[in-house]
Amino acid sequence: MDSSGSIVVPCMEGTRPLLIELQALVSQTVFGQPRRMTTGTDYNRVAMIMAVLEKKVGLNLGNHDAYINIVGGLKIDEPALDLGIALAIYSSYKNRVAPKDIVVVGEIGLTGEVRAVNYLEKRLTEAAKLGFRKAVVPMGNARKMQGYFMELIGVGNVKEALEAVL
Repeated sequence: MDSSGSIVVPCMEGTRPLLIELQALVSQTVFGQPRRMTTGTDYNRVAMIMAVLEKKVGLNLGNHDAYINIVGGLKIDEPALDLGIALAIYSSYKNRVAPKDIVVVGEIGLTGEVRAVNYLEKRLTEAAKLGFRKAVVPMGNARKMQGYFMELIGVGNVKEALEAVL
């Protein structure tokens, strides 16, 4: 995971935490109409996240192709994946590599806010077992988990998350 556009997200598959690698590739479109593709996650959710990135962060994605993939052929359909998708897209667009020891989790609203997620402690316990030392989490969750065994970076909106990771 030494390239831009890659981020690790702790997800829940039922009641079991699962760490997934999420990848994004954003490149200038060669044709007039930009192409958007997703594998393993909801296309409409990705389109909404891209719209939030354009409006709230100022990314000009209107003339870029975007490909989003969940590594390993998994299909994940939970809102907690949103922040990982946004960071992977931004990472690829800006060609910046995310730190290897960090995981991100959070739902993104239409106004760019990062909303709390369920089962955060389970998610982070699994991430810590696999060697991750930092986690970017929604501010609502971070307040409840002070003194935790990982370094938690609480964020209230997408812009704060991008600044914290990249």
